[in-house]
Amino acid sequence: MKADIHPGYGLIKATCSCGNVIETKSTLGKDIVIEVCSACHPFYTGKQKILDSGGRVDRFKKRFGSRKL
Repeated sequence: MKADIHPGYGLIKATCSCGNVIETKSTLGKDIVIEVCSACHPFYTGKQKILDSGGRVDRFKKRFGSRKL
């Protein structure tokens, strides 16, 4: 393996749109701005909305549920 061909691996700050700052390591070399993080993403905060896509399972059971093998 050649020496001194890999980029530097240093600390950067990832700043979320909600204001949360996450310190991590990266070869990017500059701070980044992200749109969502674990502090504001609906899946992690528990504010996730589950939408029923038109009752597709019920529609399937209605069409094919009474059939015997």
